[in-house]
Amino acid sequence: MGRLHGIRKSYELGELDESAALAAPLAQFKKWFSEAEHAKVPEPNAMTLATVGANGRPSTRVVLIKDVDERGIVWYTNYQSRKAHELADNPYAALQFHWVELERVVRIEGRVEKVDPAESDAYFAVRPLDSRIGAWASPQSQVIANRGVLLKNVAEVTTRFGLNPPRPPHWGGFRLVPDTWEFWQGRKSRLHDRIRYRLVAGVWQKERLAP
Repeated sequence: MGRLHGIRKSYELGELDESAALAAPLAQFKKWFSEAEHAKVPEPNAMTLATVGANGRPSTRVVLIKDVDERGIVWYTNYQSRKAHELADNPYAALQFHWVELERVVRIEGRVEKVDPAESDAYFAVRPLDSRIGAWASPQSQVIANRGVLLKNVAEVTTRFGLNPPRPPHWGGFRLVPDTWEFWQGRKSRLHDRIRYRLVAGVWQKERLAP
């Protein structure tokens, strides 16, 4: 694995100046997200979610953003999963989008809360049938004997609910309410552009960070 130190890339696709960055971080995020979609970046809605449990150990996983507005960023999951237990112990988290093809990263930090049950119901209702069945069939993050356990659960859920499984009580949305955003644009010679927004007394303050 000694060859790893020789892997290098020069970042030269774009730049992000303070004057070009929009005044509100949400507007800047929507602009970059739209550009990622237009560039056909694979799964531009995939983001890494970092949480910290009661034992102080951090953990990460990839989840999919399903909504974003002035209230925050939303994803859906099993409320009995590891991430959910860790958020119950420590309701702060960090998100990261990495759009490799555009040499861009967006980092977001803030407090996490559950979304209103009505929002979870509305989103669950439009999910594909196999995803709705899977929400019932998978005891997420728990140890299972083999894949056959999942297939057995799928068969039982299908028999029980048919084509209209309701939202499980243990499944729903989380919303991260940002207090910090950072937009990273790769630049040549590792002199990357980093623009951070911090919420200070209800107002977003924009500042440049050294790379």
